[in-house]
Amino acid sequence: MSVGTGAKSRFDAIREITSRTPRKFDPPRDDSGKRLRISQFYGMNTFDLNKMREKLPKEVFNKIRQTIETGNKLDNDIANTVALAIKEWALERGVTHFCHWFQPQTGTTAEKHDAFVSFDDNNQVIEKFSGAQLIQSEPDASSFPSGGMRTTFEARGYTAWDPSSPVFIMESASSKTLCIPSVFISYHGDSLDEKTALLRSMEVLSNKACELLHMIGDTKVKRILPTLGVEQEYFLIDRAFYHLRPDLVMTGRTLVGGQPPKGQQLEDHYFGSIPARVQAFMVEMEYELYKLGVPVKTRHNEVAPSQFETAPIFEEANIATDHNQLVMEVIKKVSLRHNFMALLHEKPFAGVNGSGKHNNWSMMIAASGSDIDGDNLLEPGKTPQQNLRFLLVLSAVLKGVHKHAGLLRAGIASSGNDHRLGANEAPPAIISVFLGDLLSRILNEIEKGSGADKNVERAVINLGISKLPEVMRDNTDRNRTSPFAFTGNKFEFRAVGSSASTAFPITLVNAAVADGFTMITETLKKKMKTAGGLDAAIFETVKEAVQETKAIRFEGNNYSEEWVKEADKRGLPNLRKTPEALAKIVDKTSQEMLTRLGVFTEAESASRFHVRLERYLKNMIIEVETLRSTVDTIVLPACYAYHGMLATSVSAAKSAGATAPQQEILNKISTLIGTLQTKRTALESAYHKAESMSSEEAKAKAFAAEVATAMAELRGTCDELEAIVSDDYWPLPKYREMLFIS
Repeated sequence: MSVGTGAKSRFDAIREITSRTPRKFDPPRDDSGKRLRISQFYGMNTFDLNKMREKLPKEVFNKIRQTIETGNKLDNDIANTVALAIKEWALERGVTHFCHWFQPQTGTTAEKHDAFVSFDDNNQVIEKFSGAQLIQSEPDASSFPSGGMRTTFEARGYTAWDPSSPVFIMESASSKTLCIPSVFISYHGDSLDEKTALLRSMEVLSNKACELLHMIGDTKVKRILPTLGVEQEYFLIDRAFYHLRPDLVMTGRTLVGGQPPKGQQLEDHYFGSIPARVQAFMVEMEYELYKLGVPVKTRHNEVAPSQFETAPIFEEANIATDHNQLVMEVIKKVSLRHNFMALLHEKPFAGVNGSGKHNNWSMMIAASGSDIDGDNLLEPGKTPQQNLRFLLVLSAVLKGVHKHAGLLRAGIASSGNDHRLGANEAPPAIISVFLGDLLSRILNEIEKGSGADKNVERAVINLGISKLPEVMRDNTDRNRTSPFAFTGNKFEFRAVGSSASTAFPITLVNAAVADGFTMITETLKKKMKTAGGLDAAIFETVKEAVQETKAIRFEGNNYSEEWVKEADKRGLPNLRKTPEALAKIVDKTSQEMLTRLGVFTEAESASRFHVRLERYLKNMIIEVETLRSTVDTIVLPACYAYHGMLATSVSAAKSAGATAPQQEILNKISTLIGTLQTKRTALESAYHKAESMSSEEAKAKAFAAEVATAMAELRGTCDELEAIVSDDYWPLPKYREMLFIS
């Protein structure tokens, strides 16, 4: 390798990137050339309830709306009518194919396209789409992860339309496809996807919440809808840099890379002016999402350089989950048009903040049908009785999170999130709940008694509960270190990773809280037999729940070592790595709850454990193989070339009788190359040792401990070498370039 050739591609990329200009994107306009308002094209590619009302006969529309509200199977008698309306609407928009769009246990979505093409009785080509095709499809299930629920030779699987989530059109450069949101089940009826269990958890949460509400007099409540608002964080780097980084291409994160002099320490990126190229991307991304009926509302720079965020308006949890999958897909697709590559990995760059997916979760009373314009159960009401209801619901959440904290941790476990959880930008692996100063004070006073046994009305006044709505909102600062924080009228589950589907973690939240409602309902039934009236029974139930769940509440700095020690004293699980966290999916407490509530069968729970454990292992193996290749074929050759140049220049200087100041750096390079080779051998040894383990669980633990440590040590030496090898010899784009050149 001659001087400079190692970095030629990198320097060419820098020249290419610095000459880029923002991609021109012209939003839609009317016939007069005036730019359309968002409301004029919002949802144009979505066959939602409004379009159903417009295009379906009234009696058919009422039946399908009832199907959406109850979750029952679509009546076959009207399926053909609905399919015809959808087909005609799609054909008007230039659609040629349709697919059942589903979410297997891969964290992404899947689809198999079929054309509308068919033949009539005269053998003439026609466009055909039947009710049977709308309701059900049969993709090959053998190539999707099942966690042992099926053998590889059993290929049959079924997708079934989920009418609660709107059908939509996905556009590409040369085609348009009708996508039918669906669940995915095996021939024997086992759930093979992420969506089925989410829908089950929503239903059981609604049932358990309604049971409690009916006990306290809210008998008109028929349905509770968990709602979700998903803040999506991501990085954007130029495609030219991305393709020169085999680690990013293969794993989504940089496996080597030294820190630049400037990272995020000046705190000058968060909410700063959005770069022109990035803003052009955001405008086009939002346009594509608006057409799909995704209500994105917020965009801004995040904390780390080249990191950004988009966030939507709250929606019903299953629709929000579908929409977040579309958000991730559209971000990746549109970024390519702007010569960016979107990175959704939880920690693509060491030393700067990683990316999360903050899940803002709440529960709404369905005012009519599936509308979410009723009361928010996590928002204080206007009367003392409504505020007692609020505290009762809050107690159910605390009970569920306290009992199933380990399971909630399992819901956000992944190899990517292991690099983020516990760092200074993400909640720790210890699940706790933040409530804020006011609620904490009220619960502490309730725990003490506050005269509730004698005079509930006086206690309500003394505690300030009668005026709770006036002081509740924004009464305290937010705690960004808490993994499960109350933020006024919702809980923010901050620990979910940016690349993850929201389906699994929110399924577990719904299930845990449903179990909390079950426990609170049982306690309230007992208290009503002995307490002096309903309000007193509620007060005593809340008091008992507060006492029992005190350990899960924490108002301080979740990043501190003091909290780790305190959490241990409280008996809270600290599941630092993915393998130990995933084990909570199949422990006795989790299995009993999930099967009792009907969220997962025992086999389905086991499958989630095995699928996620297998994915963890595969991700780790890919990272090890990529790191070995990067060191062997990129880092070491660059170091050898620079070392050879230095050795030649030192030899020439000595031959000429001159001093050789470069001798010091030559010696240092020699030492570091030797260290790198030693650590490369150590990684190889740790890798083979882990691979020889007899079980997947043992392998995963070995990868999480010895292999991950060996990788980090090997990386450390690579990064030391990057800092002293001449820029002309280093072939990999550096952090200072990827994060700051746009």
